[in-house]
Amino acid sequence: MVTVLILALIAFITEWLPVDLTAMGVAIALILLGLVTPDEGISGFGNSATITVLAMFILSAGIVRTGAVQTIRNILMHWGGNSVTRQILTMGMIVGPITALINNTAVVGIFLPIVEDWCRKKNISPSKLMIPLSYSTVLGGMITVIGTSTNVLASGLSQKLGYGEFYLFQFTPIGLITFLVGIVYLAVFAPKLLPDRKQPNADLLNQDYALTDYVSEVIITPQSNLIGQTLRSTAIQRNFDIDVLEIIRDNQHFAQPVADKPFAAGDILLVRGSRQDLLKIRDERGLDILPEVKFSQKVTSGLQLKQDMNSGEEHVAEILILSNSRLNGATLKELRFRQRYNATVLAIRRGQELIRERLGRVPLKFGDLLLLQGPKESFLGLQTTRELLVLEQRDAENLRQEKAGIAIAIVLGVVLISAFNITPILVAALIGVILMVLTGCLKPGEIYGAVRWDIIFLLAGLIPLGIAMDKSGTTAWMASQLLAMGQHLSGFWILTFFYLITSVLTEILSNNAAVVLMIPIAVEVAQNLHLNPYAFMFAVTFAASNSYLTPIGYQTNTMVYGPGNYKFLDFTRIGAPLNLILTILTPLLIIWIYGLQTN
Repeated sequence: MVTVLILALIAFITEWLPVDLTAMGVAIALILLGLVTPDEGISGFGNSATITVLAMFILSAGIVRTGAVQTIRNILMHWGGNSVTRQILTMGMIVGPITALINNTAVVGIFLPIVEDWCRKKNISPSKLMIPLSYSTVLGGMITVIGTSTNVLASGLSQKLGYGEFYLFQFTPIGLITFLVGIVYLAVFAPKLLPDRKQPNADLLNQDYALTDYVSEVIITPQSNLIGQTLRSTAIQRNFDIDVLEIIRDNQHFAQPVADKPFAAGDILLVRGSRQDLLKIRDERGLDILPEVKFSQKVTSGLQLKQDMNSGEEHVAEILILSNSRLNGATLKELRFRQRYNATVLAIRRGQELIRERLGRVPLKFGDLLLLQGPKESFLGLQTTRELLVLEQRDAENLRQEKAGIAIAIVLGVVLISAFNITPILVAALIGVILMVLTGCLKPGEIYGAVRWDIIFLLAGLIPLGIAMDKSGTTAWMASQLLAMGQHLSGFWILTFFYLITSVLTEILSNNAAVVLMIPIAVEVAQNLHLNPYAFMFAVTFAASNSYLTPIGYQTNTMVYGPGNYKFLDFTRIGAPLNLILTILTPLLIIWIYGLQTN
């Protein structure tokens, strides 16, 4: 069992496969090795924690689809003021409580375009607010048991270990205090520690993507062999690393799709491509590159170029790849991206890296930003998908705003039913799912797209690992080793040690994997020392969900990585002190509120 565990840890750390597939591979290996029965190996799919998380994703989608949270935008604009400190406080106090009830990745997805718009209007750099947005949702997720999938999984593990499920507000006192401390820390120190990575009013095309460096105009000369042919027949987009964005003829713009439009002498083509490829096309196809002086005069600023490219029915915007997207691991060429989405990728931004050449061959990753140009209708379609996030305000006509009050009432009903122990959280959440469909907040087909299946398969694959560790005695053995190491420590320092080691595991594995590994060990240690098992479970749960050191430790961090134009160490600079504060504060709060000794 120890060998399987070590190999599993290596696979999680190296990410040979996505973590959900790694977890499923571990479950299959445990079945084949006889460490769990086939029924135990698939028990994760029927586990109450897995189904509860699934239901909460659907409830979150109901809130998003009805635009219930978008109405808060005006509050944000009104109360935010012009001070970055005040803006962080206002934003944190809004998104934190929301994240206590719905999935934090959904909240970040909603607020990313809102915060970008806010930054433009308030004339501040988005890099001052994007990390605080992510961290606020992480902190807010610890206010209730349903705030994160990790909390729900910890609750399920508690029940399996014989201590019962956590009730909805089981650790709310600790969650509220750590949330308030975290928000105050961010408001005071984020303006000082976070750099201006992105100028507030500089156009994204000119600053972030240097679009004027690789978007050019070429003219078809009377001698060109392209006259009378089409893009499709000449295959110049396949033979050269370029994209034709528009055809301009007699001052009339012809936008996508242009693959079957015959070329004529005098046509001006707006193309994305390197200078080297443009020179090759000029020599082979009889084209002239319009003089740089003329082009630069036309686009003396990225703003003018953006206006030109947004002419007519065309539109340019950034698209964020989400973690459950089918684009992850695939290339634009494999996906036939232009044909599928009727839009052209102009550039890819990955953290600080800007990719502008051979775009069709680049494997895409979660958190990548794609700069797209295409018809406005294409972006309206992209706004409805849960695989990609358009980083601009969602059009109201795509939302069922008349259902917003109903969606909010359903979620609050689920909370109240759970809070008063009328039914378990699982049953209340499933009732809420049915009501979302019956009231028209969600259509039946939308509930499947609402679920983060990568998280569901991750949970389902990890639960058998916990079963195997328990059956094989691995949990007891690891607990005995930790007991030997910490036998001379006080209860506070043992609790702090578990918090610290779980925090490290969360950064290198995942928050859910850290909980599955550490809660059984923590409970075993608590039992042997005659200490309060709940105190140790809470310490592990809080440590697993509070991930602030890297852009890859938590999914919301990855989501703001590109839009904030951050460097990797920006997260460490602001996150390490916060991690240290919570590492000391959380165990003290647990001991103060719940006690360390068993009753």
